[in-house]
Amino acid sequence: MKTVEEVYKLFDEVGCCSFATLDGAGGVDARIAHFFAFDEDGLYLRTMRVKPFYRQLKLGWLAVSAEHTAGRCAWDEDNMPHFQPGYMVRVAGSVHELTQAEVDAKAAANPLFNVAVYDIKKYPETVVFVLDRFHGELYDYDFNMVHRDHKILRERFAFGGDVFEEAGLSIDPDLCIACGACTEACTHKAIFPTGDGAAFRILGERCDECGNCYHVCPAGAVRSKGC
Repeated sequence: MKTVEEVYKLFDEVGCCSFATLDGAGGVDARIAHFFAFDEDGLYLRTMRVKPFYRQLKLGWLAVSAEHTAGRCAWDEDNMPHFQPGYMVRVAGSVHELTQAEVDAKAAANPLFNVAVYDIKKYPETVVFVLDRFHGELYDYDFNMVHRDHKILRERFAFGGDVFEEAGLSIDPDLCIACGACTEACTHKAIFPTGDGAAFRILGERCDECGNCYHVCPAGAVRSKGC
């Protein structure tokens, strides 16, 4: 399970990330922003009261996503992509605004808050929000298997009492006929026989939920996320 510090560092490595909010009119808005601090209470961001971002954050929900890669995608003579290894990270959950007294108390104990104190003095309409309850995923990819023999590693996590759904599709052992069609169809090397060989199982951390196994299973044993 990722700690809040580990999640912060994943986003901090990227820098500017995509922050999405509800727009109050039934839609979603997005902009580029960043987290500037973390502690045991969550991940912190700042904006100004006069911005739409502020009004949207007051609705209490935020989703953030980012990608870090070793290099740009290259294309071969057949116009096929070759991705460099990297990771994607995302979180979604609830946010609330801090009072000035709360910001001051955190700044006294955490130097990461110095930038917020500076901004509040320079731009008095600056406010601080904390993402205090969230779930998310680290999606570590090596699609061309440069450094390992499988394409992805997925790790899901939650903070502040939130919960998450496990990654990957699943196989019902009572329906599986152990024909092996699923493992032959899996390009992510996520499907293996059980210990007794009577069925197959999917490693959720390697599964991209592409649906190849679901498509070829003659017994209907593969369960999609909709089942």
